[in-house]
Amino acid sequence: MSGIAQAWTAALRITMLRLLEGLPGRAANESILTDGVRAYAIMASRDQIAAQLAWLDEAGLVTSEEVGGLTLATLTQRGVDVAQGIAQHPGVKRPSPKA
Repeated sequence: MSGIAQAWTAALRITMLRLLEGLPGRAANESILTDGVRAYAIMASRDQIAAQLAWLDEAGLVTSEEVGGLTLATLTQRGVDVAQGIAQHPGVKRPSPKA
């Protein structure tokens, strides 16, 4: 993967984690996450979101399950720590400080 592709993927992952952190129950399906990341000008497809959810699940940052034909992701405590910048995880961009 090229440097810019790695940077884009790392930014996508932290954006997904931060979106989940701000949602009720710290959970959302792939459709909502797709709309959310696009609001931050990260033009990811639903397939790309689904692939990153699988990666985040394998990394222990979210748990995911199939619900009604969609993947539902729920942030883990480790995912909260990474989203808040308390912890780091390789492949996930460190978040910028919140204003």
